[in-house]
Amino acid sequence: MRRLRLLLLVLSGIGLWLGASIGAIAGDLSKVEKAEGFVSLFNGKTLDGWIGSTKGYSAENGLLVCRKKGGGNLLTAKQYGDFVLRFEFRLPPGGNNGLAIRTPRKGNPAYVGMELQILDNTAKKYANLKPYQYHGSIYGVVAAQRGHLKPVGEWNQQEVIARGTKIRVVLNGATIVDADLKGIKPLDGRKHAGLSRKSGHLGFMGHGARIEFRHIRLKDLAAK
Repeated sequence: MRRLRLLLLVLSGIGLWLGASIGAIAGDLSKVEKAEGFVSLFNGKTLDGWIGSTKGYSAENGLLVCRKKGGGNLLTAKQYGDFVLRFEFRLPPGGNNGLAIRTPRKGNPAYVGMELQILDNTAKKYANLKPYQYHGSIYGVVAAQRGHLKPVGEWNQQEVIARGTKIRVVLNGATIVDADLKGIKPLDGRKHAGLSRKSGHLGFMGHGARIEFRHIRLKDLAAK
């Protein structure tokens, strides 16, 4: 009888752990986040609520996956101005993607909106990039602090806070970008019309690598 009770307790614990894990992968919100006004941008099953390169991405086992032979710009159907965005991502060796913010649907988000780089900083092929091309950087504009990515293959947690002209990026608990775009001069010397945009789509910018995302949730700071 004792063995049976012990077995039932073990099985119950496994069931609870699996349920919690599946919920986290699917992007379920915590009670605290719900109370704070966060919503999930990905339901873990379909690409409902997303537009653009929907064939370059897929929903797989609760993950939003940028396909290796796919990618492109996958954008939210809704547009956002001031917000707090939280998500998790897992990079393969040499992985390259980008987070588009405040971008119109047409054009290169790195210039008509803003692109926050998503990159395996440790890859040898990226050893000679410009500082503003590494992970978390506002591409071409502001260089992010390096050294806070987890090893390739592990999940990273990122938060992006956009409030007016101020953009803050927090990676695995460390602030890697804290910039005020007002009057800023892009580091690449190019024209970035998107720096003056007040709102636009959010999304991912795939560049030929399988990169996985999960637990994508957002708080719209303009919402009442």
